[in-house]
Amino acid sequence: MQTVDVLVVGAGLAGLRTARLLALRELDVMVVDRRRSLSTGIRTTGIFVRRTLDDFDLPDHLLGPGVRDVLLYPPSRRAPIRLTSDRDEYRVADMAAVYEHARRAAESAGARVVLGVRYVDSSMGFVRFTGAEPVTARFIVGADGARSRVARDLGLDVNRRFLVGAEIVHPVASGTTIPAFHCVLDPRIAPGYMGWVIDDGSHAHVGVAGYPDAMRTGIRHLLDAFAADAPGRAAPVGPVERRGGPIPVGGVLRRLACPAGLLVGDAAGAVSPLTAGGLDPCLRMSELAAAVTAAYLRTGDQRILSRYDGDALRTRFRGRLWLRRVFAGIRSRAAAEAVVTILRSRAGHALAARILFGDGSFPDINPQLQATRPADSNR
Repeated sequence: MQTVDVLVVGAGLAGLRTARLLALRELDVMVVDRRRSLSTGIRTTGIFVRRTLDDFDLPDHLLGPGVRDVLLYPPSRRAPIRLTSDRDEYRVADMAAVYEHARRAAESAGARVVLGVRYVDSSMGFVRFTGAEPVTARFIVGADGARSRVARDLGLDVNRRFLVGAEIVHPVASGTTIPAFHCVLDPRIAPGYMGWVIDDGSHAHVGVAGYPDAMRTGIRHLLDAFAADAPGRAAPVGPVERRGGPIPVGGVLRRLACPAGLLVGDAAGAVSPLTAGGLDPCLRMSELAAAVTAAYLRTGDQRILSRYDGDALRTRFRGRLWLRRVFAGIRSRAAAEAVVTILRSRAGHALAARILFGDGSFPDINPQLQATRPADSNR
């Protein structure tokens, strides 16, 4: 039976980045994922915000053109509000290629990535799989998505508030669209959230998300209805791919770590409660998770785990959690039209720009990282 220092369950962006950072700290790291190919089962649009692009070394050739314009539409689709930044605010990634890039980076650092292996359960460091022999792990990192099995086995908090999202992705002819982010507030097709259209220069992403209990018809039906006349959508010139899945919007979970392991990414609730963006927080929390894990495994001091504190991270989410409740209450077309009318005012315009173009995409984890350095440097 294999014994590893750290087992990472889930080969998404959070899991692979955490694995790479741990392997660079000379730990024996193994990553498992039930998918046989990282190009399948993609659940994210792949939108990276400016703050992420500024702070992390992402592969530029895998990112689409910069997007500076956001158009906010009322249910009627008439007279959208246009918000324009003087900087590139968004870029959409080829996520299949990004995952493969992250896998190669993790393996180059020394981590082993094993695909086609389904996590079954774990107890006292003994981990069982379908498709592979069990392993013994000193520490387990749950990067296994919004409905994390690892979280339950470790006795950590689990996500309880979700949107459900679905998206159509298809190729578009080069040069046929102007980079823009089209957002439609319409409770008929996206109760509690919105529909969107954005492209990465070669592929269009058309999606909807909302609260499942408010959807009178299935998410696929709503997506097809929206895609039929979605603003800004270019005609497909190739095969259409469908994506979808749950999106946790309750904020970062409070209990994220214990002596047996910790959570990252969607499993940790690391998704903006308001905008439902998860790529920026998954990268930031991976940095902190790796630093805390390495320090804890080298010293055995359980107090180090308290630095991976969900309560501390949630303090920056108070305003967004409140706005999420407001957003959730927009259940009629009249209410959505009223919201857009408010956003047309000077104050409303400034609020929308702050949400969409602001730097507060996720709490800064640098103070927690600073706290790990003395222990982490004790080699």
